[in-house]
Order: sequence, then C-alpha cells, then structure tokens
Amino acid sequence: MAGTTHPKICVLGLDCAAPEIVFGDPRLKNLRKLMSQGAWGRLESVIPPITVPAWMCMATSQDPGSLGVYGFRNRANRTYGGLGFVDSRSITAPAIWDHLTTHGKRSIVMGLPPGYPPRPLNGIRIGCFLNPDPAQNEFTYPPEIGQEIRALVGEYAVDVPGFRTDDKAWLREEIFKMSRKHWQVVRWLLAEKEWDYFHYVDIGLDRVHHGFWDSFDPKHIHHKPGNAFQSVIPDYYLWLDEQIGAVLEMLEGKAVVLVVSDHGAQRLDGGFAVNEWLIREGLLVVDEIPKEITPFAKLKVNWAKTKVWSEGGYYARVFFNVEDREPRGVIPAKHYESFRDEMKKKLEALADQHGKPLGSLVFKPEEIYRHVRNVAPDLIVHFGGLYWRSIGSVGHGRIHVEENDTGPDACNHAQFGTFILSAPGMPPRGECQGMQLLDISPTLLDLAGYDIPPEMQGRSLRTRG
Repeated sequence: MAGTTHPKICVLGLDCAAPEIVFGDPRLKNLRKLMSQGAWGRLESVIPPITVPAWMCMATSQDPGSLGVYGFRNRANRTYGGLGFVDSRSITAPAIWDHLTTHGKRSIVMGLPPGYPPRPLNGIRIGCFLNPDPAQNEFTYPPEIGQEIRALVGEYAVDVPGFRTDDKAWLREEIFKMSRKHWQVVRWLLAEKEWDYFHYVDIGLDRVHHGFWDSFDPKHIHHKPGNAFQSVIPDYYLWLDEQIGAVLEMLEGKAVVLVVSDHGAQRLDGGFAVNEWLIREGLLVVDEIPKEITPFAKLKVNWAKTKVWSEGGYYARVFFNVEDREPRGVIPAKHYESFRDEMKKKLEALADQHGKPLGSLVFKPEEIYRHVRNVAPDLIVHFGGLYWRSIGSVGHGRIHVEENDTGPDACNHAQFGTFILSAPGMPPRGECQGMQLLDISPTLLDLAGYDIPPEMQGRSLRTRG
C-alpha cells in the first residue's frame, strides 16, 4: 500500500498511570478532550504487571512467558546463581516498529524499557531508565542523536538515581527537572525528525507514585493528612496533561494517538517476608539465621535440605529445588505437581498480621501464558493482590513488615492501567471494557491500515462488539 494511506501513530506512555486518577480528575482537560474524541478505559496488564516486561509485551503483543521474561530479574539457568538483569537483547520477538519497518516506515522509540544497549532500528532509539549514566555511556541510536539532545537540553537524565529516598523535596524537584527535559526532546523529535511511529514512555510518573503515594492516598498506612507533599501526584498529572495538550496541537488530529500505561498503582499495606516464612515452614534451610537483615543472595543456604526459595520485589517468584533439574534437587520429579498444588494452597491461605486472609493470588506459569520459555518461576505470587510486597531478605524476625527492604517505597503496581485512544475517522466510542495490554499493538496497526501479524496474541479493539 502507498505510504500516504497510513496515518502516523503517536503513543504517549505514562508509566504506572492510575485509571482512577486519569479518569477521576476533571482538571485534566486535554485528556478529557481526547477521551471525548475516541475510546478509553481501564487496561488489564500482564501477570506480573511490571514495567519490565510489560512495555515490551505491549509492543510485541506477546505475554511474558512467550518472551521468556518474567520481570526485571530472571533466573538465567537452573543453578543457584541468583537472578540476572534483563536488557534490550533479552527480547527477541518483533515489536510493532519492526513490523512497520517491513513497510518502509520509520520509528522513534524513546524511554521504552528495556532500552539498553540501544538497539538499531529504522529510525531513532533513545534509552530508558536501565541505561547507565548517559553522560558516560551511549544512550541513543544512532549515537549522534545523543549529541543533538545534549545540545538541546544540556545534561540528559534517563531516570532519577536514588529515587527511593526520604528527601521528598529533592525528589520532587529532580523528577520535574527530568520530565521538563524529556518533553522538550519529545516535541523536538516530533517536529524535526522523520517518523511514522512514535513511542515515548514517561518514567517520571512511576517515580512520583513510588515516592509520594503515601502523601497522596488517605488509605495508606503512613498517610498524614495535610502533609507538605499531598499534591505532588495530582500536580504531576496536571503537568503531563499540559505536555500532552502541546503534542496534540502539533499533531492536528492527523495521527492515531494513544495515551497508555503499562500498569496502574495502588497503596502498599506492607511487606511479606517470604523467605522468613519458608524457613519457619522448614522448606528453606539455612546454616545460620542472620542477626541483621540480609539479602537472600548472601544467605548460607543448605541446598541439600531446601525445597523452596523465593525472590523479593513487587511480586514473588517462587522456585522449587527439583531432583534431576536443580544441581542438588530434593523434590522428586514425580511429586512435582502434587507438591506445587500444596504450595499454591499454602500461599493462598496466608494471613496478615491480624490473622485475616491476605487474599494472595498464586499463578502457575503454564496456565496464564501461551508459551513458557527460558527459566520460569514455579509459582508467581501477588501477595494480598499486590497490596503487599514480596520481601526476599531474611533477618527481620517477623513475617509481616511495614518497610521495604530496598529503600522507601510508597506504592505497588496495580493490575489495571489506562488507555485513551483516538484516530482519524474513528467515531467516538466512549468507555470500553475488557481491553488488555496485548490488544494495543494489533489495535494501532488496524487503525492505521496495516495487517495484524498472525503471531500477535491480542486483537484489535475494532473487532470487539
């Protein structure tokens, strides 16, 4: 098809954007206008709803199991060597911009994780929060784009290092400073560079949520009414609304426009010290219980007697020590499924510090993914439906903790994010139910007049009733 038949596609990603704020604050006038022109609603994320791999699940329309990426950190093999970090090379499935390249189209992908090292594409790529210091390392493809960005905005930050801090005034200033530069670069790219597909991810919103949700949410256990930072989260949404308004003016209604988040946000009620619990249950055996809080990787684990261990984070990855699978496996392979069912029930039955059921969600990878590639967890656990964080360290002396073991963190991710979609010739549809993260790329391709690749797992919004 001739290039003139395809409208441009502009995706403005708001990492962690919460639907209750996006759709609940009437002051967000530019988002309201976009909603009135198209379709909008809650967007169900993948399991787990984590920035890595969620953005690439969206871009590829593949679930985490099919990508073989179950979070930011994954087991590289069946040894006890701990978890390895994801980078851009961990994703091998074609993304929406790869499909557009086959039509000769150019793409700009900015801040979409995992974006390091910056992989070549037909267009421009600008790194994400996983990039090491952009002042010292290449963070763009092609490299000369980095020089142009520095000429435009000076020093460029891909993240706020040390965003898990109690210095809230500093954090607020640093996030807004970073975002001002990012959106200046966004407008420059849209105006000055050639593109058919544009995708930017604003990581500042995620950092604002993790830093200030307790200041904002009256239901948070640490909320203090009238605190000095109560308005930081709403203020940041207002700021984003202004930036989105400026972009919409530039596009003049001629592009498919999507404002979207990879997941939502919700308060943290506490942390569940999963490895402490496993030790008490006799499933994880250590040579000595540490007197100080100690990361799992530094524990002296007796692998010959250990059946189960777990990793911390926003959710728990639970691993089994299986005979003939792990080096010193102890669970007989023939008992694997019955043991896994038993563990699933145990985890689902966990209670909070008051004895009330946590309501944890426990998943078997093969039941939620189309394919299970690389080394998947044996079970994936959302403690308390993600109102509780998984604490992997040991030495707390208790199972339920209030503080995160990797620095201050006020919120967890929620299963439902946000989407607002408008396209030339698309009649207003209003609120839409049932949209899932994997439906995004098929919908964008469909609205812009491209065929949907058969390997994409989602389906276009236009095929829904």
